[in-house]
Amino acid sequence: MSITLANYEKGGGFDGDYVEALKLLQRRLSLAHARHIVHGHRAIIVMEGWDAAGKGGIIKRMTAEWDPRYFHVWPISAPTPYEKDRHFLWRFWQKLPGSREVCVFDRSWYGRVLVERVEGFCSERDWKRGYDEINEFEAQQVDGGTAVIKLFLHVTQTTQDKRLADRLSVPEKRWKVTADDFRNRARRDDYLEAMQAMFKQTDTRWAPWAVFDGNNKKAARIAAMTHVAERLEASVPKDLPEADPALVEMAREAFGYKG
Repeated sequence: MSITLANYEKGGGFDGDYVEALKLLQRRLSLAHARHIVHGHRAIIVMEGWDAAGKGGIIKRMTAEWDPRYFHVWPISAPTPYEKDRHFLWRFWQKLPGSREVCVFDRSWYGRVLVERVEGFCSERDWKRGYDEINEFEAQQVDGGTAVIKLFLHVTQTTQDKRLADRLSVPEKRWKVTADDFRNRARRDDYLEAMQAMFKQTDTRWAPWAVFDGNNKKAARIAAMTHVAERLEASVPKDLPEADPALVEMAREAFGYKG
């Protein structure tokens, strides 16, 4: 079934104890991350969506209890002149996770078929070819043992406008608002068209999209983090190895360990 963004605009609140649900999810995500480290697995989490849709808030809470040595958040902005001189996926290859790592992309290679398409930063031939290139790129990651988890945060124009206004009203948050936000806002219909084409072309069996209604931040956070937890848990073995007998013996001799 094709993805239709209009189906993600209800904005219903979170039904339950948000603080407790968030705490339990962060613990669950922490354990899933630990299993990735133990088993030497890799994962990519792609966060896409509208400006002010809540991607940053989800990333902040999702990674709150992860071991900082084994994850990285990549905020993706416009390519540099050096990067523009190469294939558009080149700069992302440099940021892929190694063994035991999870990499979170705050925006991603989907810029080729979204902002670059809409704003004319690449040719029509380039962005049309981009769908197959992206699908093949993600298939390569999955075939190599890397989990690919793709999330999209959707908000209505009314919600986006309110959040941009709220940011402008708070001195510590004004830096988040740029001219690009208003340029993109003015072309919402064009972006909607590009997004629908993106879903149609890249919602694959090996790397499916998960769309979340971001009009209520708390509900969106819980839903998105639950999805990530489920996907991370499913991508690694449930068993954990026994303690190294040599280390157990060292602990016994050092401080009388009896575990």
